[in-house]
Amino acid sequence: MASSSIPIETPTQIRILTLNCWGLKFIAKYRHERLSEIGRQLALTSPPPEIVGLQECWTQQDYESIRQQTRHILPYGKFYFGGIFGAGLAILSRWPIEESSMYAYPLNGRPTAFFRGDWFVGKGVACARVRFGRGIADVAEVFTTHLHAPYEREPNDSYLCHRTAQAWEISKLMRGAAERGHLVIGLGDFNMLPSSFAHRLITAQSPVRDVWRELHPDSSVGAAIDAVEKARQRPIPSAEFNMTENGATCDGAFNTWRWSKAMRKQLDKGEDVTVDKDAPDPRAKRLDYIFVGDGGYAPEFPPSRWSVESARLAMTERHPTLRCSLSDHFAVEAVITRSPSAKTSSLTQSYPPSEPSSPALHKTTSTSLAPNAALTPETYDLITEMIHTYVRRERSQRRWRLAHFVVSIVVSIGCMVGVWWVGSRTYIGFVLVLVSTLNFGAGVIDGLIGGLFVSSEIRALKEFEWEVANAKRLVMDAEAREGVGAVGTGAGRLSGETEGHKAE
Repeated sequence: MASSSIPIETPTQIRILTLNCWGLKFIAKYRHERLSEIGRQLALTSPPPEIVGLQECWTQQDYESIRQQTRHILPYGKFYFGGIFGAGLAILSRWPIEESSMYAYPLNGRPTAFFRGDWFVGKGVACARVRFGRGIADVAEVFTTHLHAPYEREPNDSYLCHRTAQAWEISKLMRGAAERGHLVIGLGDFNMLPSSFAHRLITAQSPVRDVWRELHPDSSVGAAIDAVEKARQRPIPSAEFNMTENGATCDGAFNTWRWSKAMRKQLDKGEDVTVDKDAPDPRAKRLDYIFVGDGGYAPEFPPSRWSVESARLAMTERHPTLRCSLSDHFAVEAVITRSPSAKTSSLTQSYPPSEPSSPALHKTTSTSLAPNAALTPETYDLITEMIHTYVRRERSQRRWRLAHFVVSIVVSIGCMVGVWWVGSRTYIGFVLVLVSTLNFGAGVIDGLIGGLFVSSEIRALKEFEWEVANAKRLVMDAEAREGVGAVGTGAGRLSGETEGHKAE
């Protein structure tokens, strides 16, 4: 890394962009054309972004296309490898990348859900340490991720435990960067609503802020059709309002990939279909985020302060010839500024932060706690119960899969005995051999999944449960020392919990 590539004067402003490119090989329509245009649009953006996080950029070819077009403004970049089919994550930067790593989530989907693909792509966090100045603390630790997709609505989502564990893991990574005194930038498609448990967990467990909510604190907490948003009793937003105020990156009326089949057919025929900006837009929601934090914990923050200057949706233009949206998500772009003389900052308020949508999630005591003990005891109990529910499901799955393996052996032996009796020259013998082969193959696969994968997943859940229980113990011990156990959880319960933990 040449020292000349590091600016002599530390920048006081950083422009950040995150985009889910929807670059699924063989599945995403016009993949190569769209991602090539994404690179072209990034290169033409004025002023250009200085740190970019990409998700669902699955192929090296698409990444290299984007890199080639943006090299003059983003000379540094990293394509991350993970899973069986790739992580789909990339980070581009104007400044040198000093270090880089790919952190795989311990809990990440199921191989049996091959039609969903989350397990096969190896979901995780792409981490890059970017040097933007010559000072010791002139470092931005960038984290780009794509959390497990929701396939049902919370709280009945069978993958809720996955996303909670993943939110816990990335919050630990961002918290570690903050403790090192570095600027923290978390980017990605988090597959969560602003009102979701995962969102509140991230902002409670790490000293970061959701940049969109900083500037739009009254923005929607879900799609207009979601129960959490209906409870606010707001009118259904227009397509334009969702773009400018709610920051809806997905499922909005302006995104052509969410249009009806009839409208898409018109587009394929070359007809220019327009969208009424004032039309109701009940399904648009925000799934893509930029989180930013200063580093450190209250009250000893570093002297420099970063604040959010602006946030907007980007990459909303259509492809110039295909007339389709560049991705099924819109990008989020934010500008943060640093003012060394500022005494306070929107990004460095008291830790943990207060979220209007989650008054019972965070600790209210002002005493400094361990950074992983920022939640209420009740919240840790909720996470623990979530883990136990999922463990019960997985143990049941393991028993059934191992039972299937045993049964498949018995059936295969029976088929072989049948072949021996009927002889191999009749079609019945062929059928029995075929049934035996297919049955045994399916049984072996199920046995491997039950015996290896499920066991591995249960062990990862045990680690997660220990971390949660340990964090709760720290909270309970702190309350006991302060003599506030009777106020928060009751003196009797505090004693019982403490003794129970020691007994374990």
